[in-house]
Amino acid sequence: MVPDVSTGSSTLGLINYLFGKGRRDEHTDPHIVAAWDMAGALDPGRDPTYTQLARRLDHHVDLRTRELGGKQPRQHVWHCPVRTAPGDRYLTDAEWAEVARRVVAATGIAPEGDDKACRWIAVRHADDHIHIMATTVRADGRRPRTNRDGWRAQLECRKIEAEFGLRRLKSGDLTAPRTPTGAERAKAERQGREETAREWLREQAYAVAAAVRSIDEYFTVLRSLGIQVRPRIGPETGEVTGYSLAALGDTANGEPDLSCNRLRERLPTQELADRPQPVADPAEPWHRAEAAIRHAHAVLDSGGEAVAQGHLDAFGDTLHNLALASHGPHRAELQAAAQVFNRARRSAIRADHQAATALREAAKELVYATHDPGGLTIALIFAALQLARAAAKWHEQRGHEQQATAAEQAFRHLQAGYQDAAAPVLADLTRRAPRATTISRFEQDLRAALPDQADRILVDPAWPALTTTLARAETAGHNPRRLLAEVAAQRELDTAERPAEVLNWRITLQPNRRAQAARKRSSTPAASSAPLALQPSATALASRPEERGRHR
Repeated sequence: MVPDVSTGSSTLGLINYLFGKGRRDEHTDPHIVAAWDMAGALDPGRDPTYTQLARRLDHHVDLRTRELGGKQPRQHVWHCPVRTAPGDRYLTDAEWAEVARRVVAATGIAPEGDDKACRWIAVRHADDHIHIMATTVRADGRRPRTNRDGWRAQLECRKIEAEFGLRRLKSGDLTAPRTPTGAERAKAERQGREETAREWLREQAYAVAAAVRSIDEYFTVLRSLGIQVRPRIGPETGEVTGYSLAALGDTANGEPDLSCNRLRERLPTQELADRPQPVADPAEPWHRAEAAIRHAHAVLDSGGEAVAQGHLDAFGDTLHNLALASHGPHRAELQAAAQVFNRARRSAIRADHQAATALREAAKELVYATHDPGGLTIALIFAALQLARAAAKWHEQRGHEQQATAAEQAFRHLQAGYQDAAAPVLADLTRRAPRATTISRFEQDLRAALPDQADRILVDPAWPALTTTLARAETAGHNPRRLLAEVAAQRELDTAERPAEVLNWRITLQPNRRAQAARKRSSTPAASSAPLALQPSATALASRPEERGRHR
């Protein structure tokens, strides 16, 4: 059961909508099911008296207006549609009347037993919802106490769901993004789009904010995507204090966690010297991202709530950039994971963005990476899905139901993407398994390094693939026995369903020691006579046809 509170200033206008045909003739049999006084609330659904009903609802408003010398109280019309979830049973008029009375009592519009409460009505014009409207001036001339009314309406609806045997929805915490209006959905439907302009703008803004390094660059990339950016300039400082976005003839305000203040916390202005520099090892950004994700996992286990929330927000950026830097059929699942995780990256806990700088910077380096290193990509996806599962658990422990659900959905998308990408790679590693004598030696190393886990690892179907990865690591300068002990110590294996697969990707992420030593020997002034090619700027994102994702 979903309530949606809003306010307005025209009583008659809302009555005309509630008892009219609807924007698409969807209203059927509109009638009042409950009111502050059923005898005094004339029902336009049974007797067309729109004006008389408006006058009766506005009675206290008009009195207060005269007291104020003709100045009408601001936003005096309170509106709250309440809708059942798809698949819920049919509710009778009497049941909807009880819902309405409980909602107006819970929100402070008409507390139970208060004979000076606001005037209100509940109108039903469809099977699955009602509209509650009220005029927010009490009989004593005061305004009702409706602070956090949307949140209180949600709490009451959770109780009603349990008592009425309806589908139990997730409670919100007032941090959810603004939902598209019915008019926005209808327009998207007419234009043949699956998402509204508001939703498209939101996803574009999140993706761009994840990749850029300054607010100016953020605005530049948005404009290159065909999005109109309308900054608001402070009259005293001359600085940008806010902005709004528009595309395809629609307008939408920026999301609360994408406001200028929030962006400044995440995107401090950087000098050119601070920008990412070309790196000798193209796999280095992937190693850094994995290490930062592993650290974020540890923060969720033992860090403070503000620090953990900051890392979850930065992890949202990581998912967007991981999808951008990946190639192959699994990319769609990574993009879907990034989109649904946007709901999990914020809660009522104020995030400490500065504490998550390392993860956010590592995420941005993925955008500048010029190499898609195959197995490293899969290993990073594997690390990301583990963190998504931990995020779901972290939110669940704190009662963040919607965020926990979003993180779990992101986990499932990442899991699907991982399976699509990993299956052929693991099959190839299995096919390239070393000789039996080498496998036997690796088994001895395994039993020496991990005696408690060895039997589980050896029966894992991914053991042959792990032996190939161990052989490659040995060639790259690692000692297999020591390496197994080191990667196993990164995080416990007891809860891993496929321990050999886990170890395989942890070892894949280890640096090539021989290559590192060679680069170190060659990194002298004489050896670096030819300049490295510059990395593409973040603004170049918009010039890649496959990355533009234009709205159609």
